Amino acid sequence: MITTSELLWTGALFVWVMFVVLVVSKAVYNFFEKKHGHKVAIYYARKAIHILAAGVVTLLIALLPIFSTPVLPFIMGLVLALLTYLPHHTGKLMYWFQDPENIYEVDFCIMWSIFITLGWFAGVQFGYNSPFLFSVPALLFMAVGDGVTGIVRNALFKRRVKHWSGNVAMFIVCTAIALALGFGLPGVLAALAASLVERVEYLGGIRLDDNITVPIVSFGALYLLHLL
Repeated sequence: MITTSELLWTGALFVWVMFVVLVVSKAVYNFFEKKHGHKVAIYYARKAIHILAAGVVTLLIALLPIFSTPVLPFIMGLVLALLTYLPHHTGKLMYWFQDPENIYEVDFCIMWSIFITLGWFAGVQFGYNSPFLFSVPALLFMAVGDGVTGIVRNALFKRRVKHWSGNVAMFIVCTAIALALGFGLPGVLAALAASLVERVEYLGGIRLDDNITVPIVSFGALYLLHLL
């Protein structure tokens, strides 16, 4: 049963996400746009959203007794997916973080919804006191690990490019996350899997979105290792 407290927390988290998207990321964009131009600035703004919105919300949900089920987080993620898709549909993009060439931020929101939910069910299955904790590695690898990857590459090359330097940074950050949360060797192996799959940009002629591949591979690896 959904409680009043859960509804209030959902509202508060939604307001935080919108604050990051509409205020913080725009400030990040304006700062970098003056120095490096639109393409670089938009990328930094996106990573700020990944880390400060998705990263913070994921940790709060996992570490605090906010929600008893994933129903409201799942719905919130889908609402955010819709809100990020509509500007692409109407052509009125939020220019400081949305790119007309892709809708990866929509994929990000959908994947967050899916894996905050799957992680809760896995956490229940494996007897976690806080079931949402099982969601955290895959989601933080996607939000924070991949965010750091983009920041490192942008700092080095001033453009979007796949390069091993970003993957090394991602592995270090993801490993630290996994160990800090107590996932041990399975968490480190999941971090390695996430860092490797992020490097894969094409499968055949299909361009892959690491907002999809990173959580699928890292969650799958962590889940299978827990079954052993």
